[in-house]
Formats: sequence, structure tokens, C-alpha cells
Amino acid sequence: MSRSKDRARYEAMKRLNPDYKGFRGYSVEPNRPGQTPTEAVTCTLCRRKRNVPVGMALEQGQEFVCQSCREESGA
Repeated sequence: MSRSKDRARYEAMKRLNPDYKGFRGYSVEPNRPGQTPTEAVTCTLCRRKRNVPVGMALEQGQEFVCQSCREESGA
């Protein structure tokens, strides 16, 4: 993307939100109100990592089964 398009996009974001500071890197995530914190957990059946709410990750622990595997086994 060209520099002028980047500048135009930044100005548009600044008009919508005067507190916008610009991109600060992937390590610094903006706080989103109402967003549930998640944790990566590996499904015991398909061995894929899934982002699940922290409460569910603690509750199910090592016995986590993802929604896709639950639907397959139920069908």
C-alpha cells in the first residue's frame, strides 16, 4: 500500500477516534470491552489447538473436546 493511502487511513481512524495512537505492534492488543479472555487448548480427539474462554479451559483441563468433535460424535 502506498504511503499516501496509509496516511489517509490513519487520518480517517483519527477522525473516528481522537484517542487513536496508531498501530503499536502485535504484542500490545487494544482493550476491547466485553471481550472474554481466551486460552489455547488442544482437543484430545483431533489434536488441534482451539481458543476457548479461560473458565472453560480450567474446567475441562486435559479432557477438552472441541465443538467440531462433539458435533461429529453426536451425529
